[in-house]
Amino acid sequence: MSYKIYLYDTETDCIGSGNLSSVYIQTQLEAAAGDDVEVHISSVGGSAFDAIAIYDLLKKYPGKITTYIDALAASAASVVAMGGRKVIMSKYALLMIHKPMVGTGGNADELLKDVQMLNVVQERLAQIYMDKSGLDGVTVNSLINSVTWMTADQALDLGFIDQIEDYQTEITNSALIKNYTNAAPAVYQRCINKLLNINNNSMNIENKELIEKTTSVLNKIMNFFKKVVNKQTITDKGTLHHADQIEEGAEVYQDEDMTTPAISDTYTCADGKQLDVKHGKIQTVTPADPETAPEAEDEDDNLPESKFKSTKKTADVQNRMQQLKARLHAQNALLTEARSALEEANNRLQKTRTEVKNEIKSTFIPESSKRSNKTHSEPAPFFAPQTEIAKNAVKKAIAS
Repeated sequence: MSYKIYLYDTETDCIGSGNLSSVYIQTQLEAAAGDDVEVHISSVGGSAFDAIAIYDLLKKYPGKITTYIDALAASAASVVAMGGRKVIMSKYALLMIHKPMVGTGGNADELLKDVQMLNVVQERLAQIYMDKSGLDGVTVNSLINSVTWMTADQALDLGFIDQIEDYQTEITNSALIKNYTNAAPAVYQRCINKLLNINNNSMNIENKELIEKTTSVLNKIMNFFKKVVNKQTITDKGTLHHADQIEEGAEVYQDEDMTTPAISDTYTCADGKQLDVKHGKIQTVTPADPETAPEAEDEDDNLPESKFKSTKKTADVQNRMQQLKARLHAQNALLTEARSALEEANNRLQKTRTEVKNEIKSTFIPESSKRSNKTHSEPAPFFAPQTEIAKNAVKKAIAS
């Protein structure tokens, strides 16, 4: 069971006073003694300094802190909400951020000091919002200056919260979507939620065709993200594609789309490491044997004749052969890339030559040019046949 703390406004208390003060929160966290804590918020705000103090207390707490925006987290209360490791907002709640304010009086110098202090406080508040949402300073300050009210959907899209709390019965399509989004990073979750609009009523139905379409879209999105982080390792049996580092438990695939798991087998990398792969996952990673490492190749040229009587085991020789195969695969891959690059460059060069040749052979003559006028004004040569009879006579003369 999680330890629960409620920061609900009363007729006399808000953030910074009574049971909503930083001192009270400190005593509650001490009572929780490291257990998971749920902080439920429904407040119009209050003291910015107390809000920052509560935020720090929540961040420093050794256990897991989850903050819930139950109805409203406005002004200073929005800062407290950002202190949770996970921020969950009711689908009916609101989140509001604005510029810090102070009620003051005095001469011009005192008022100027207050202005400077408020600007510093806004910088600190903006940094808290930036750390949570991942937005840049210009965007966050623009939202603060505009006095921004956010619904749960808007807060999720902007990154201020991690999850929307919905009280409806779980249905097949929503369960399917959450199965994908919960495993993805927060930035991908926001993209997927925005693309699919999972709160749309059309998704809240039992529809086999709709479920299939949803699955197809989600697969395409997740495959796109896989391509972005696609890494390649060349082995003696071809190239392995993976998103994580080569280590035990990492998933490896045969294709660039990372949809077909690698065949269960033992793969030898170019550096001599051996990977035992089963069902598309690396089971063990065996480091390269120093005696058969590729760096030892050059030493063989200087060995005396007596050393040619090999005492190595058959397994060592086989490992060395696997390493050489992997290196050949790597070299062939590089040669293929180089050949493709040369062909592309040659095609471009040929195309450029053809274009230049066509430009040189161009017979276009501008109508207003002197050459055009001269051409039209020149008389026809005197020996040029003008009639059909003359043309035929010239042909007969040439034929004879």
